[in-house]
Amino acid sequence: MRTICDLWATATAEDRPYPAFLVDENDSWHEIGWAEAAQAVDELAAGFVELGLENGDRVAILAGTRVEWTLVDFALISIGAVTVPIYPTSSALECAYILGNAGARAIVCEDAEQYAKLAPLRGQLDLVDRIVTLVGAPGSAVGLDEVRELGRRQGAEGSSAVAGRRAAVSEGDVLTIIYTSGTTGPPKGCVISHGNFASMVDMVSQLPDFLRAGDRVLLYLPLAHNFARLVQFAGAGIGFSIAYCADLDRIPQALLDVSPTILPSVPRLFEKVMAGVSDSFEQATGAKGRLGSWALGVGERAGRLRREGKRPPRSLALQERLADRLVFSKIKARLGGRLRFAVSGGAPLAVEVAEFFHSFGVLILEGYGLTECTAASHANRPGNFRFGTVGLPIPGLEARIADDGEVLLRGPTVFAGYHGDEKATREAFLEDGWLRTGDIGSIDADGFLTITDRKKDVIITAGGKNVSPQNIEQALRSSRYVAEALVIGNRRPYITALLALDRVEASKVAAAGDETDTLVAGIVADVNRNLARPEQIKRFTIVPRDFLAEEGEVTPTMKLRRHICEEHFAREIDAMYAKERLEA
Repeated sequence: MRTICDLWATATAEDRPYPAFLVDENDSWHEIGWAEAAQAVDELAAGFVELGLENGDRVAILAGTRVEWTLVDFALISIGAVTVPIYPTSSALECAYILGNAGARAIVCEDAEQYAKLAPLRGQLDLVDRIVTLVGAPGSAVGLDEVRELGRRQGAEGSSAVAGRRAAVSEGDVLTIIYTSGTTGPPKGCVISHGNFASMVDMVSQLPDFLRAGDRVLLYLPLAHNFARLVQFAGAGIGFSIAYCADLDRIPQALLDVSPTILPSVPRLFEKVMAGVSDSFEQATGAKGRLGSWALGVGERAGRLRREGKRPPRSLALQERLADRLVFSKIKARLGGRLRFAVSGGAPLAVEVAEFFHSFGVLILEGYGLTECTAASHANRPGNFRFGTVGLPIPGLEARIADDGEVLLRGPTVFAGYHGDEKATREAFLEDGWLRTGDIGSIDADGFLTITDRKKDVIITAGGKNVSPQNIEQALRSSRYVAEALVIGNRRPYITALLALDRVEASKVAAAGDETDTLVAGIVADVNRNLARPEQIKRFTIVPRDFLAEEGEVTPTMKLRRHICEEHFAREIDAMYAKERLEA
């Protein structure tokens, strides 16, 4: 398959016995078959042609994770248009920048709330001459149902026009321009071709015992991000069903209703599940408490042996089966009961979290990638994984480490460059064509990649010591009481940290009459015990609120914008270093 057009045409021509998509409709999950999805895409595509969209036109999608996002995407792809995703959490200013930089001719937004963001922009964005909404039709917008009806009325003529457009698309044509969320400066538009993404799907499909036809994937990640977009395209290419969950609060119920076999996620979801399970074990008393502790100990011993390539002895295996029947099966049932494995990406996953889940029979496979290489470059496999690493390169992609520790990539999924930014494109590559990832890492003798930090985030203290903040932050977040951590120390005499607490867990401590500061001091001390002296946190401050996306402190993919956080909490940071001056 050379293009995503080829991929969709092949997927919808096959007689598949399982649905393409599952949609939550008033607490009941509705199945959409492949033929029904194909008809919707064709009618929408014909409708977009009738609205005047041409091959190569940039069309933005400003919406949350829902099946209409996917149908619109495949419809735009079918007529040679270029999809420009925008996170639904983006501000009006961020929307204006992306729409203007991409030169968008149309925008598909979710509802009246997203439509309202465009109101102050219409005078500035004269390139956007069509606004379509997925839900309703506020103001001058055209409703998605109207677009589909417009395409339906074209009949055979519309179908012929779409078929012609689809056939004209080649692998070198631009499929999408994805704007990186940008931890520093304005976002840059990554130009991804049909060939890039078709290769990506093909390479992922070659991973042994990974994604299978007939799998069921619960997708809540934003489709504006390449990780979720890969799931969308791989679903069609490999042949699995995607269940959409737009409301994060409904994930626990969706897991029970959908019973997914695969769960792609960011680490925070796993951290919350771990905190909940650990808390329930700790709260249990008497025989129930002793049973939970015994089962977890059994699972930890058995899991450790398997990770070492050893079979648990017969007595331990028997205990593990009993622990599964009495305890672990109930935990797995809360995750739907059919999970083959989960996939973690977007941020580092703490080894402790992976080992905890593995102890009761749930495997979390960590992977790695970036938009510039069309989503994924590395992944652990069900039969070949190593916790603490992001796995082996996916088939067809090469990786090496530069002299300064930066991870470099080369392969058919590497992007063409940044839209309208030749300087940034040149800086993204070495002279020999290898892509600079901006991440620091190492590759072990077996080829497993470990990411240690972002190159630009490495702290150099006033004493000249290099410190990796992400490792320390990850260790702090492994506590269920810490929601987020920001480690500071660049050009400073020592390391400090800003900590945002998990309000639910912290409230339990306060309700018990314990001192929160004392609890957090203990957490910091535990982390410090495993750090070299220059890395140790000398002071910390508990901030009164979370780091917020609406304040620009967090990207849509939940990465901290360090410089903005440091600006917003400058007074707290200065106070931690002022103490040193006073003591001196």
